[in-house]
Amino acid sequence: MSETKGMETTAAALNMDPIRFEVMRSAFEAAADEMGAALRKAAYSTNIKTRSDFSCALFDSKLRIIAQSFSQPVHLASMSRMIPNTIRQYGIEKLRPGDALVMNHPYRGGVHLNDVAIMAPFFSGGKIQGYAATIAHHVDIGGYAPGGYCISTELYQEGIIIPPAKLVSEGEIVDDVFRLILANIRSPRQSTGDFRAQIAASLLGQKRMAEILTRFGTDSVETFVDELIEYTERWARAEISKLPDGVYEAEALLDDDGVSDRPIRLVLKVEIKEGRVSFDLTGTDAQRSSPMNATLTQTYSPLAYVVKCLIDSDIPTNEGFYRLIDVKAPPGTVVNAVPPVGVVGGWEVVMRLCCLGFRALADAMPDKVMASTKSINCHMACGGTDPRTGEYYTFIETMAGGWGGLPTKDGMDAVQSHVQNTENSAIEETENNLPFMITRYELIPDSEGAGRYRGGLGLRRDWKFPGHEATLTVFSDNRKFAPWGLFGGGSGSPSKYILNPNGEAKELPSKVTLHLQPDSVISYRTPGGGGYGPALERDPEQVLRDVTQGKVTPERARDTYGVVLDASGKAVDLQATRTERTRLSGNSEGGG
Repeated sequence: MSETKGMETTAAALNMDPIRFEVMRSAFEAAADEMGAALRKAAYSTNIKTRSDFSCALFDSKLRIIAQSFSQPVHLASMSRMIPNTIRQYGIEKLRPGDALVMNHPYRGGVHLNDVAIMAPFFSGGKIQGYAATIAHHVDIGGYAPGGYCISTELYQEGIIIPPAKLVSEGEIVDDVFRLILANIRSPRQSTGDFRAQIAASLLGQKRMAEILTRFGTDSVETFVDELIEYTERWARAEISKLPDGVYEAEALLDDDGVSDRPIRLVLKVEIKEGRVSFDLTGTDAQRSSPMNATLTQTYSPLAYVVKCLIDSDIPTNEGFYRLIDVKAPPGTVVNAVPPVGVVGGWEVVMRLCCLGFRALADAMPDKVMASTKSINCHMACGGTDPRTGEYYTFIETMAGGWGGLPTKDGMDAVQSHVQNTENSAIEETENNLPFMITRYELIPDSEGAGRYRGGLGLRRDWKFPGHEATLTVFSDNRKFAPWGLFGGGSGSPSKYILNPNGEAKELPSKVTLHLQPDSVISYRTPGGGGYGPALERDPEQVLRDVTQGKVTPERARDTYGVVLDASGKAVDLQATRTERTRLSGNSEGGG
């Protein structure tokens, strides 16, 4: 269903002119996108200005989300919960024109401490008519280790905790509050720029909201928001009703919690019934005294994302969609943690929930799902004193990896997956602004999950820290449990983290904080995506293409796909391939 068709099927139910409705919807979406562009241009850190680890949104006076910028899917559902919770906790009656609130408290509706939200009410005629909000991942938020990523046992070790507080009062930054926050951060100059960029983006959202209200009128906007939400619910319910009703289940494991070696077990049951989707995580492991726990706000995001992927992509994302999704996550589990355990690894937990959701629904919807992606956020966080300036620096990066094979095509190589939409940190920019070097950046041959449609390749990225000591945290997963394939597809390669690969070559756990000596090198090898369908059914010409492009070695082509190349290495030996596939399949008909 296209967006136009979606409008046609619901136009009869609208109480306002459908053309006016679409104009207003586009106006709010454009305003949210403009907020995002302003935040990105004004930010100081690579993580925000280059990697786009932020989102922006507009809410109405009833704290219902109207529009969001297209940035991070993890923020889509989380903002719809985090912003209203913050404003209600602070007290709507205490807000005045020119105010803005700040919050990052995981146990008061937030996610992890690095994701800081700033929200500003818009007043017109002496009444609040809406809110403009931003959420951005700050490179450092204090805590035990640079970047906020650490092997914590409780939240207090992970950084400064900010309950709902006023950061801007009547148009002026509250200096005492701002200085208190910055005093807990290792790179205050960088963070000052990022905070001010968030404030500026929120003020821009206010300005655009004022223009929309002036153009269309307050009553018309209120009617529009009511219609938008009802329109979204009708369209989303109709789309969900096309999915096969039933109850579906799956389980998965994470490597460990970073403190002990015990794997973390996730259990998911999905019920689709009468245009609604319910997720039940009962049976998932109890929370750990570690950083590998998620808040309910975090857990809600990937599950909503799974549903969004299965229905028409043009459906707006607002309360009308979210009200059709129920999540049951027992308190005190790793998917609904209660104080005081750490949550900095919560996004690692919920990234696995994305893949688990598709795994649970695979048999019922084989044409809509994909094999497991890299299924990790894969953080590298570091800090130290820049020998060029004497200033303390912090840096954070997340690595791409393989996308899972799909029903009709291969998974993409070296991409961020699912709810993670961050971009690549450019080598030139990174090396120009920070005192380390990126010495290797390449695809990893043979890392794909083999299949009729193979998974994408993982990547290798090496950093060298010349002339200075540094503190570095590896915060990732999938070292012990590789991304799974579907319907006979093979697993992708697991991840590896290696200290000084050309020297001691010490393999590290997937969660560890290190003190690096000068000239140390850390090497990340990210997972490949799982394969879809049996490898022996893969088109031999596609295998040849992978070999000629250096993605698959001739040995793997023969031993895993049963494809034998001729003496030139540039063509398939068809007779030898038929013989090899027959041998590998163990039957006289061969593998196709």
